[in-house]
Amino acid sequence: MTPAIQQYLTVTGCYWAFTLTDGALRMLVVLYFHGLGYSPLQVATLFLLYEFFGIVTNLLGGWLAARIGLNRTLQAGMLLQVLALAMLLVDASMLSVTYVMVAQALSGIAKDLNKMSAKSSIKALVSAEAHGRLYRWVALLTGSKNALKGIGFFLGALLLALLDFRGAIAVLAGGLLLVFLAGLLLFKNELGRSRYKAKFTELFSTSAAVNRLSVARFFLFGARDVWFVVALPVFLQSELQWSHTDVGSLLAVWVIGYGVVQSLTPALTRRQGRVPCGKTTAGWGAVLSLIPMVIAVMLYCDVDAIHCVVIGLLLFGAVFAVNSAMHSYLIVSFAREEGVSLDVGFYYMANAAGRLVGTVLSGALYQWAGFEACLWVSTVFIVMASAVSAKLPMPKIVARLMG
Repeated sequence: MTPAIQQYLTVTGCYWAFTLTDGALRMLVVLYFHGLGYSPLQVATLFLLYEFFGIVTNLLGGWLAARIGLNRTLQAGMLLQVLALAMLLVDASMLSVTYVMVAQALSGIAKDLNKMSAKSSIKALVSAEAHGRLYRWVALLTGSKNALKGIGFFLGALLLALLDFRGAIAVLAGGLLLVFLAGLLLFKNELGRSRYKAKFTELFSTSAAVNRLSVARFFLFGARDVWFVVALPVFLQSELQWSHTDVGSLLAVWVIGYGVVQSLTPALTRRQGRVPCGKTTAGWGAVLSLIPMVIAVMLYCDVDAIHCVVIGLLLFGAVFAVNSAMHSYLIVSFAREEGVSLDVGFYYMANAAGRLVGTVLSGALYQWAGFEACLWVSTVFIVMASAVSAKLPMPKIVARLMG
């Protein structure tokens, strides 16, 4: 086993462990606090600082990683997640909205440090000319991570059913702490560290391709979260009378399938050895935009809600996975060789901004206008993402222009 593959497996293992806790924690918070009587908008508010600090973290984290190394920022993210979980071990009477928001803010910083570091590290481990391998490794890392996040959703719902809230949090914190300690022994100290000291003024990307892709990413993930994060689980619980375990199981299956499709995306999208470009992403985005629109129309026409939402959700997940995997490959490919984390961090800042907007709209729109309004806004956001990404160049052209 080559050193590059060893480090790739170490990064992937740490990313997997973190993702399990992140998915489980999100499901625990949504189900537990909605069960306490929190409104959809209040539940969405709990994630407000989580998403906001994701924006800040991606912007500053890329600069930090270029100076101290990607492995260190990844490990810092894991340790911060342990601390965020530990904050939630207090007595239930102390779990006010403000307190939980602060804990979630810490978790948001941890998540985006971890994700930015893991994605950026692949650029440091793969030859600049090996576009096919880069596409496969990014798709595998992203897809496996999302499959584990789906298992995390199920794990969170299961732990809440078997243990109380504090017991579930304690299990997650203890498991992640063990993985963090193992990572201290396995990581190379200089992974992804730039040979020059990145300047603070380099936080914002000057690459037209990176900027365009970042805008597309903003709308793409806003489109997902505007109906998936709060509106969907609350709709399933309050309108369809599903249990905690039922909701967690469906979302777990969705995210697991989403991750599997992401891993298979290179086989689905590569034609005659060519990697994706802007036209490819725009075409898949156009297909994706039809799905929430059709679900909204079917609900308006009083088609059986269980069938149209569940089938539509699964279709949306499959097509969204292809779009997301192509985006993930393109940003790693477009990123500069020196200081890769700067471009990747800027891109995931846009990703976090899209999640923030989507999360707030998910709770607000559902509370004020219902589930169908969330689906229509999702459709508009996807159309915007497709329009922006249509003019993205081929990755090899970008590499030549920047090289």
